[in-house]
Amino acid sequence: MDKLRMSSRSAVDGNVAKIAALFPYCVTEVKGKYNTPPRLKIDFDKLKEELSDEIIDSSEERYQFTWPDKRAASRLANTPTDMTLRPDVDASKDFWNTENLYIEGDNLDVLKVLRENYLGKIKMIYIDPPYNTGNDFVYNDDFAQDYADWRRDAINRVRDEEGNLTADPMQRNTESNGRFHTDWLNMIYPRLKVARDLLSDDGVIFISIDDNEVENLKKICSEIFGENNFISDIIWKHTQQSKNDERHFSRQYNHTLCFSKYKNNLHEFYFQRTEEDNVNYSNPDNDPKGLWRSGDVRSPNYRKTLCFNIVAPNGNIIPPPANGWRWSEESVSEKIASGEIIFKKDNTGIIRKIYLSDQKGRTPENLWEGQKYGTTRQAASVIKELFDGIQVFDTPKPYELVAKMLEIASTQSSTILDFFSGSATTAHAVMKLNAEDGGKRKFIMVQLPEVTDEKSEARKAGYENICQIGEERIRRAGEQICRDAINRVREDKENTNQSDLFDDSDNSARTRRIASLPDVGFRVLKLDSSNMEDVFYTPEDFNESDLFKSVDNVKSDRTPLDLLFQVMPELGIELSAKIEEKEVNGKKVFFVDGTYLVATFDTDVNESTVTEIAKMKPQYFVMRDASAANDNVLDNFEQIFKHYSPDTIHKVL
Repeated sequence: MDKLRMSSRSAVDGNVAKIAALFPYCVTEVKGKYNTPPRLKIDFDKLKEELSDEIIDSSEERYQFTWPDKRAASRLANTPTDMTLRPDVDASKDFWNTENLYIEGDNLDVLKVLRENYLGKIKMIYIDPPYNTGNDFVYNDDFAQDYADWRRDAINRVRDEEGNLTADPMQRNTESNGRFHTDWLNMIYPRLKVARDLLSDDGVIFISIDDNEVENLKKICSEIFGENNFISDIIWKHTQQSKNDERHFSRQYNHTLCFSKYKNNLHEFYFQRTEEDNVNYSNPDNDPKGLWRSGDVRSPNYRKTLCFNIVAPNGNIIPPPANGWRWSEESVSEKIASGEIIFKKDNTGIIRKIYLSDQKGRTPENLWEGQKYGTTRQAASVIKELFDGIQVFDTPKPYELVAKMLEIASTQSSTILDFFSGSATTAHAVMKLNAEDGGKRKFIMVQLPEVTDEKSEARKAGYENICQIGEERIRRAGEQICRDAINRVREDKENTNQSDLFDDSDNSARTRRIASLPDVGFRVLKLDSSNMEDVFYTPEDFNESDLFKSVDNVKSDRTPLDLLFQVMPELGIELSAKIEEKEVNGKKVFFVDGTYLVATFDTDVNESTVTEIAKMKPQYFVMRDASAANDNVLDNFEQIFKHYSPDTIHKVL
């Protein structure tokens, strides 16, 4: 039986496999650690020979962007993690049915866990990281430590042994710090590297930032995503108020950098057209193609071949503009014949028709301002209203801003990720847009449980950390969105006199079905150390007496549901997958996505239970070594599946 790894893969292994496919003679096998199978490694001398006839000396001048510890930050992105995400059913909303995720923990480790089963599946990422103003915080990624030690310290700084919040694993990055930019760059660089792996080939990332780091951030993104995959620097005017305390200029805007995974795969961006967008369209000549407006007929640049005369129906000669016409003489003739180009009534010029029916939408500008995109004041007001007049979060982004990004960059079935979730604005925007257009977008929010200030309104209201604020916002915003959706249906009923549509109860299943309410639930998952004891990963470090003491390789405080959520990423199953608990021969068995994965971690599982499961022909079956009632079960395990379901992939932990 195959053993599960119960840890994420190293990103390096995936990169080595890509090199092996291109240059197989540059790859060799080396013995794996801890008696694992041999691993592929790169013969860099051979690879250098294949890639260049001249080797660049390390001291040779060349264009590059670097800073202290950059190499360590890069390696940090590639290292695997054996940390896991433990479900918290009580903190969740509609845990067993929702497809949305809220994850508490350091986003770097969380991203590595997600890389297992969301590799290339995220359509859009939006993040609003710390701006590095001197008062914001950056993650305390200490590269002088071994990564494993740093990871354990990070967890311990957040919660003590009893699970209570302790010190914050973030540090204030003041301008007096000699590593002011370095610390911020080392924080963001590995997270963006892993984030790129998660993006789909037609995916896009939006990153909000201010003047302090926008230049460095753009250089980092150009390196990670590729300079040719830069889409735009969106300027968002976040306030209408002038700041008279500024020494030189009142800064009223922030940047949002937009990069794609592969620009050639990215669809065109369009906003839905409004009546205001169509105000210049009319149909004065009753054209059967409908409304149109006039378009430019001039070439933007001079070309001699475009400078030709056009003969009007009355024989009048129409000379070309200074730079020539927009099209060739042949194309102009075709457009006149098709009716796309018509002559002015006095035959002194031509008119190009641009039809409304040909417009896919409105191309977005890169200057976003006014009520349409929201302001920080509006965002603060929304939070305050949701929380009954309490300002629990000081610097939220308006959900209108993120909703506009979703409108142009996502599809109705996209998965959206925000790994600096803050007050969960992105989740709010996803739910609201789904309610408006009937979409089925799913969100994944990731947030470190940063403690709230003791004197803040949030702490006084009982919110100990930002995660509690984000989760509560999703609950309240979701309830409001559902109420608004039901009220819209009620209004439609009254306007159309369809009194039989539903009764007066908001709890009516029929009401909710007709209103097409969006998924406003979320599964809370919390980053923690592995469910497995150390002996599971390094058995060679333990002697026989130790092994007898450690009868079980699973930690005593972990539940079967905990184990399931560590198994799912390794098998490539999304953490939002439908999960059902059922009994098979008196044993608790998990069914994930129907029978795609069937797993049991109960004790005393006998051959009858295994046979019943095998008859269901699951894609995957997982159980624990310790689950077997006796050695005969393990001995006959392979034969049972070979007989009833030979295609089932079965693994143990």
